[in-house]
Amino acid sequence: MKKLFVFTLIAFAFISDASAQLKLPAFFSDSMVLQQNTNAPVWGWANAGEKIEVSGSWSSKKVEAVADNNGKWMVKLPTPIAGGPYDVTISANETKTLHDVLIGEVWICSGQSNMEMPVQGWSGAPVNNSDAEIAEANYPSIRLFTVEKNIAFTPRQDVKGAWASCSPASAATFSATAYFFGRELYKHLHIPIGLIHTSWGGTVAEAWTSEGSLRAMGDFNKGLDVVSQMAINFKATLIKDSLNTIAWEKALAGNNNSYAADATDTSWHTMTLPTTWESKGLDIDGIVWFKRTVDIPAAWQGKTIKLDLGPIDDNDVTFLNGSVVDSTLQDGMWMKNRNYTVPANLVKAGKNTLAVKVIDNAGGGGIYGKPEQLKLYAEGEKDTINLSGDWLYKVATVKPPVATNSNPNQPSVLYNGMIAPLVPFAIKGAIWYQGEANVGRAKQYSKLFPLMISDWRRLFNEPGFPFYFVQIAPYNYGGDSTQAAALRDAQRRTLTTLQNTGMAVTMDIGEADNIHPANKQDVGKRLSLWALNKTYNNKSVVYSGPLYKSFEVKGKEVIVSFTNTDGGLTSNGKPLKDFELQDADGVWKPATASIKGDKIIVTSNAVARPAGVRYAYYSYAEGTLFNGKGLPASSFTSEDLKQ
Repeated sequence: MKKLFVFTLIAFAFISDASAQLKLPAFFSDSMVLQQNTNAPVWGWANAGEKIEVSGSWSSKKVEAVADNNGKWMVKLPTPIAGGPYDVTISANETKTLHDVLIGEVWICSGQSNMEMPVQGWSGAPVNNSDAEIAEANYPSIRLFTVEKNIAFTPRQDVKGAWASCSPASAATFSATAYFFGRELYKHLHIPIGLIHTSWGGTVAEAWTSEGSLRAMGDFNKGLDVVSQMAINFKATLIKDSLNTIAWEKALAGNNNSYAADATDTSWHTMTLPTTWESKGLDIDGIVWFKRTVDIPAAWQGKTIKLDLGPIDDNDVTFLNGSVVDSTLQDGMWMKNRNYTVPANLVKAGKNTLAVKVIDNAGGGGIYGKPEQLKLYAEGEKDTINLSGDWLYKVATVKPPVATNSNPNQPSVLYNGMIAPLVPFAIKGAIWYQGEANVGRAKQYSKLFPLMISDWRRLFNEPGFPFYFVQIAPYNYGGDSTQAAALRDAQRRTLTTLQNTGMAVTMDIGEADNIHPANKQDVGKRLSLWALNKTYNNKSVVYSGPLYKSFEVKGKEVIVSFTNTDGGLTSNGKPLKDFELQDADGVWKPATASIKGDKIIVTSNAVARPAGVRYAYYSYAEGTLFNGKGLPASSFTSEDLKQ
């Protein structure tokens, strides 16, 4: 069966994406949402030259297209005001009817793990009140679509995913930020909302940007060249990986344990344990045997004894004198301490051969814990045999490296796999929560992020669609304590670089030791405030906290001005913290700040001639400045970004 599977996989590599039968992308399906009041692109594939007719049950009019030489066709379907449910019918050599179609507002929701984080949360990273939120998530007019993760070396034509009505079952695993955003829109607008969630944790912004735009920037050409080469060689590398997989699985299934009691082979080398073998110059994944001679006391003869080896990366089978003692072969056990019991019938006095077959699938490999974790002992006996130190080792099998690069952080690959297939689906706008993976490259991000936004707008043929994003939350990243603050400031500056952008500030809801803050409700709500005011023209909604505008020096005082001071500035009765002034030599020094109307007065006895001002400019800082409507101010610096 395994050979048949691999043969099918190899054959699949030579099949084109096009289909001779009527085919639609996954997001044109039952229960979908189409953008209201627009000419919504609807497309798919059929026989080349075939006539296609598309109609919606809200109108008697049909729109037509003819499939091109590759079988691709597209129509522009006029949509009414929000409502439904409707049917959409597509006719060619066969007829497909999409049922329960709603007309409303469609938003793309993208980014990295803080966008991906579901309403039910993750182990060790909860979402506030998730059980209650899930139980309440019964909104049939909110429709949810999650794009399955996929990298691609050229733009793909389709994705995997399915529309679902919002229910406790579907909302639990859906993006929390996106859900809370959509729920707020629905509660204010009372019309259908479609949310297309396409995100991947730990990913960089350049992965979500098209090759053409990245080439124009110039910073990522080397990585793009690698991606282009992978595209050229993709079919060949897929075949190579399939054959290598067969060889590796054959090695894993083999029971050649002759090394377990080998006392004659002199080709073994020496390694001091515990350690990862990569740190000793053995840069491989695969199967490596370790062995050493242990001298068991006569008092232990015929007794059950204990064997501790600490953690082993990834799996192991452990032997004494050629007989299996125990094993750990499950996935994900690379951090588990090995604490084995040696059966009494295997324990003999004198010299014994202890052998460990270590199987490393990826990353580091070896018996890598602490020296005191490696020991052999009998319960109730004083003697303990220390097993740290020199062991003999022999490489049995080298796992072939994967030729098909599956790293999602290559430039353009997530755009190709998870955005390009959606183009040019009719949308109202996009929300975005990403930036953590670009910390340390703020100056570059200040160009890359606006480039990505403009890239998406161009490709969706919507030059000004709203793009609202979340400023990354305060978190102790380690290293340079200003790098994450600089990334936040690059995001803030995007507001003045591009029109029709908005930023949800999270300075008050970050968590020092959790990069995935639990309060996703306020994140979604703050994104919705921008949309309600700017996109849906509800001017009574206050959409932003204070944003730095400028500063003025008067003597030793620095007067800082802000926009979005609705209701005045406040620190909610607490002292203002984390304001600093820059002296004439460029050194930042702590300062005292106070509120005066809609301005902040900043002073420092250590700075005679202030040259700049900044606020909360650290990876982790607790926001203390708000406007009168309770929205937090963004951190900021008045100087140019340097990182």
